[in-house]
Amino acid sequence: MKHSHYKDVLLEEVTMEGAKGAKVRWLVSQKDGAPNFAMRMFEIDSGGFTPYHSHSWEHENFIVEGEGSLVTENGEIPFKPGDVIFVPPHMKHNYKNTGDKVLKFLCMVPLEKKKKEEKKTVNPFATGIANNC
Repeated sequence: MKHSHYKDVLLEEVTMEGAKGAKVRWLVSQKDGAPNFAMRMFEIDSGGFTPYHSHSWEHENFIVEGEGSLVTENGEIPFKPGDVIFVPPHMKHNYKNTGDKVLKFLCMVPLEKKKKEEKKTVNPFATGIANNC
């Protein structure tokens, strides 16, 4: 279990190429024992933005404060506090702050599962391929 105030979580610079004035707090992550999802809070300065990118996972967002736009291949979608956004996998997108104060939004993403190593039955007496005899 974890219980903390969001301001007590480290605010880190988004260092991915194409970001400007964007920071993130990993509110809940694998470090906290979360097995399936991470919850992050992004804070984007006025005039700032996240990188324009796509990936194989989805985003669920909740806009906490500030104003901005979700930029997609189909244009810009403005948002405001209280709005909910779903970004499906493989959709090119970025978030930009269009207001005059810091944009804060929650972003939930699935965690990458570690692949279990497949156990192989090996015949120590066979050479080359194991034949299980």
